[in-house]
Amino acid sequence: MNWSALQSLISGVNKYSTVFGRVWLSMVFVFRVMVFVVAAQRVWGDESKDFVCNTAQPGCVNVCYDHIFPISHIRLWSLQLIFVTCPSLLVVGHVKYREKKDLQYTQSHMGAHLYAHPGKKRGGLWWTYLVSLIFKAGFDAGFLYILYHVYEGYDMPRLSKCSLDPCPNTVDCYISRPTEKKIFTIFMVVSSAFCILMCLCEMIYLICKRIQKLIKRKAEADRRMFTESHELAPLAAPRSEFMSKTSIRVDPTASVQNLSNKKSEEKKSRKK
Repeated sequence: MNWSALQSLISGVNKYSTVFGRVWLSMVFVFRVMVFVVAAQRVWGDESKDFVCNTAQPGCVNVCYDHIFPISHIRLWSLQLIFVTCPSLLVVGHVKYREKKDLQYTQSHMGAHLYAHPGKKRGGLWWTYLVSLIFKAGFDAGFLYILYHVYEGYDMPRLSKCSLDPCPNTVDCYISRPTEKKIFTIFMVVSSAFCILMCLCEMIYLICKRIQKLIKRKAEADRRMFTESHELAPLAAPRSEFMSKTSIRVDPTASVQNLSNKKSEEKKSRKK
């Protein structure tokens, strides 16, 4: 497998991802791919050759080996790395599609652009990136469950007992370098769990940023609507229009007697 070509292809997602995505990519290619290529393949290179059972019955060793190792750790991790890195290609493919669509729009609309920045997460790219994170975290979690379910945990026993046909009775089978294989298994499991954590952190970060942007956009729209409604409101009518012709201006400092005298004078003037 050409891991360098896959790395150069997946690294193109770096410019579209957040800091959590960059940490995830570093974890995948430094702590998983490099360890897988450099050390893990050599550790599991002798798993079938040095698998020994205390019996000379033909076929018994093969049956017991297949029972203890239903699927090789190396092949399982290879599938895991392929499945985990492929969702990032969705983002790259979507960006290329947006760039091609923007180019066609520019040619048919006299230089106008459909997307100001095709690589930004606005529009459908945000959903594509979020779906890719869900797939990456889901694949990692799924393979961790498969590894746990197939081997009944992440331990590597020194001694395994097998009583399958054509074994004459229960035989003891020994795995070569079980401690070393257990250390690498735990290391790969912890690396996968950390990558799942980075995907979850990035999903939470993107969702919070989206919610914050929507709240800010709504606040700006409300502020704009409030400003426009007050700018277009008519001026208040003068107070003289709301005062009736029979209303009397009252001096707050006037006494009760002065007020009664003023009212009697108003009645006399009306009679005249």
